[in-house]
Amino acid sequence: MLPNEEAKLKAKIEQFAPVKITYDHSLLNERQKEVVKRLHAAAQLIDSIFLRQVYSKNFEIKKRLENSNDPLDKLRLEYFKIMFGPFDRLDHNKPFIGNEKKPLGANFYPEDMTKEEFEKWVKEHPEDEESFTSEFTVIRRKDGKLIAVPYTVEYQPELERIASLLDEAAEFADNPSLKKYLTLRAKSFRTNDYFESDMAWMDLKDHTIEVVIGPYEVYEDELFNYKASYETFLTIVDPAETRKLKKFASYLNEMEKNLPIPDEHKNFGRGSESPIVVVQEIYCAGDAKAGVQTLAFNLPNDERVRKAKGSKKVMLKNIHEAKFEKLLKPIAEIVLVPEQLKFVTFDGFFNHTLMHEMSHGIGPGFITVNGRKTEVKKELKDTYSKLEECKADILGMYNNIFMIKQGVFPPEFEKDIWVTFLAGTFRSVRFGVSEAHGGGNAIIFNYLLENGAYQFDEKTEKVKVNFDKIYKVLTDLANKVLMIQATGDYEGAKKLIARYGIVTPVMKRLVNKLKNLPVDIKPEFEIDGNK
Repeated sequence: MLPNEEAKLKAKIEQFAPVKITYDHSLLNERQKEVVKRLHAAAQLIDSIFLRQVYSKNFEIKKRLENSNDPLDKLRLEYFKIMFGPFDRLDHNKPFIGNEKKPLGANFYPEDMTKEEFEKWVKEHPEDEESFTSEFTVIRRKDGKLIAVPYTVEYQPELERIASLLDEAAEFADNPSLKKYLTLRAKSFRTNDYFESDMAWMDLKDHTIEVVIGPYEVYEDELFNYKASYETFLTIVDPAETRKLKKFASYLNEMEKNLPIPDEHKNFGRGSESPIVVVQEIYCAGDAKAGVQTLAFNLPNDERVRKAKGSKKVMLKNIHEAKFEKLLKPIAEIVLVPEQLKFVTFDGFFNHTLMHEMSHGIGPGFITVNGRKTEVKKELKDTYSKLEECKADILGMYNNIFMIKQGVFPPEFEKDIWVTFLAGTFRSVRFGVSEAHGGGNAIIFNYLLENGAYQFDEKTEKVKVNFDKIYKVLTDLANKVLMIQATGDYEGAKKLIARYGIVTPVMKRLVNKLKNLPVDIKPEFEIDGNK
């Protein structure tokens, strides 16, 4: 029998399936390899900064664990590295080392500072409001008073080294738009102003290396959501998938025409709201690496840049491949009837994600309600995210079937589309139906099951697609969701979520069968070598 704590730590580590993250080296020439080498070194420094941002005692804890010969400490260190600290991101940040609670403000504020103290200071010192609420400062105490310290001062040695590495990388970059981005981003690390380099990132074109490095997401700051965490995505553009995307994009107007709603509600002016790039991840760092791995990211977050240039959605193809092998296939083997397993394919999974993202750009956006010009998101309020994710998943399938009708995909791909999505539903709902993607998936699963498009076998506790019914039932659901959006029907949205966006007894039985499967992957980057 394993001692209790050892068993618990092993179970926590086993939630993450180790997987080697490789990429196609042949896409890079010798000079580009030099760029990547320097960007990888810069990203490792981002890991170090983020470790400091998460918790003031992180380096002290890490050093103690690394120097310990206790087998338990070896396990603690392994989980510490996944979580970037002693707090379990999969279990509401509960400590798995020691008993100290994670400060809500992470290490962006003094640990003894309350929300009220911060707000009182800003109210009494209005001249400090801008620096105190800036994404790129930390709050510290000096002589008993609160002060704002720019990131450029707080993390000076690491940021200067990163800036030098970016300058070096720019020397080897032959693509003018990449050279410009790297040079401007190096400047940002020295000035604390990221606007100009974010604009340059949106302007990257004809490039092989797609990299984003800097402070972006504010989730780690649970006190105010003000302070940005450092992260890196170092990737290369996937040429074959990019060609496929261009093909899809040329059909956007046809997809809009094909929507199962009256023409008066169709939106031909909306088009694609943001460019999509498909890449292979080489390395990720900092906030992007902690805990659950992302399949895609959408940046920048600066509203000034979004207004001028929109935002860019970057899809990580090799991370999709890893999650398909380690998570989706094992789920399918447990929940699906054996005769439909052959229809669970990587192309079914990845093409659905691509079409899901494109489908966000079609359907109602700006609408008129009782003669009043408004937006879907304003009318649907707190129901908007769930309904929008639900819509994108429904249309992800619906538009892939449309691609078959246009001759872009072969007819035999249809079954892959239906069955792969059904298996993938359980990957999403495992994270809970209160979350937008999980809730959207629950609506689809429960509606299709109720209307005979999915069938559940009580004896075997397995589920399957009814190929004769699914297209019609999905089309009916598409009409319902799109019309709620087109008419800004908030009450209708609430009713649909209350009835279908729930964990039904059938869903609960299926999800319970998955409790021994990993929740996510643990990337082991090829570029790190055998460390």
